[in-house]
Amino acid sequence: MFAFSKKIGIDLGTTNILIYIEGEGVVLNEPSVVALHRESNKILAIGKEAREMLGRTPSAIVAIKPIEDGVIADYTIVESMLKFYIKKIHKKWVFFPPYLMICIPSGGTSIQKRAVKNAAIKVGCKKVFLIEESKAVAIGANLDITKPEGNMIIDVGGGTTDVAVLSMGDIVTAQTLRTGGNKQNEAISRYLRKKYNLTVGEITTEEIKHNIGYAIYPPKNEKMSIRGRDLLAGLPKTIEVTAEEISETLSEPLSSIVEGTKLVLEKTPPELAADIIEKGIFLAGGGSLLKNFPQLIEETTGITTHLADDPMSCVAIGTGRALQHIDLLKKTYS
Repeated sequence: MFAFSKKIGIDLGTTNILIYIEGEGVVLNEPSVVALHRESNKILAIGKEAREMLGRTPSAIVAIKPIEDGVIADYTIVESMLKFYIKKIHKKWVFFPPYLMICIPSGGTSIQKRAVKNAAIKVGCKKVFLIEESKAVAIGANLDITKPEGNMIIDVGGGTTDVAVLSMGDIVTAQTLRTGGNKQNEAISRYLRKKYNLTVGEITTEEIKHNIGYAIYPPKNEKMSIRGRDLLAGLPKTIEVTAEEISETLSEPLSSIVEGTKLVLEKTPPELAADIIEKGIFLAGGGSLLKNFPQLIEETTGITTHLADDPMSCVAIGTGRALQHIDLLKKTYS
């Protein structure tokens, strides 16, 4: 079926785009950012180069994220991004067009699914399949979802969080939450403005979360110096914030994930719930790398919670692997 063509899996994320190639693993991990000229709409940079421009561009240039909350906001730009990245990792694709599997949020509408598929087809792929994100995560986390057993995953992405229970190759119950790593960043940014009259950029906010962000049990006296602009004076300013402050700030966006997890568990059939208690819950996605996140889920649900191997790449790996078992799980693909 796939003779000479490459089998490629793409995690089309709000924050990052990851590409997996069979036999090679994850070959690309780039920010989902594009830099445009405001007047001509000409693309000036894509990925890491464009992300470095966030908050640093002159008025004539704008750095944007064309995927918002797991949904394509600008189809033309996403199409250009797909073409750019596929050509980058598969230069001979003109002669042997690749087979492509793209993951989408579990709550995606038929219109959104069709838009993603059409964008990939326009790029020139031979055949395009779609897989729901929760299935890709489970496969990437090495869970066998084809058996009549319950498997529960929480995939914390940049724009959305997918909470799902899977069995026999399909989703039994699921919830797509419009919260993720970006909402955590926004909460930190709001707190700094309100408490310290300090405004900081996206990259700085991400660094704060990475360095002193804790989902639960922040250590005492752990601090970080932060530089930004004083909203009152308009001048550069440096402050110190503690891990305890940031943990308290993150409690609101994290509570949405906790409540969504509980809701999915409440809707799970008893036999599958018993399987989950035995196996535990699996966390994946870049947002799951927040310190002590597994402990938060475990404490609030009473169920052992595991961080998947390579949580950042879990979706891309599962998306690529799914193409290898297309016949086995055929009914689950669009």
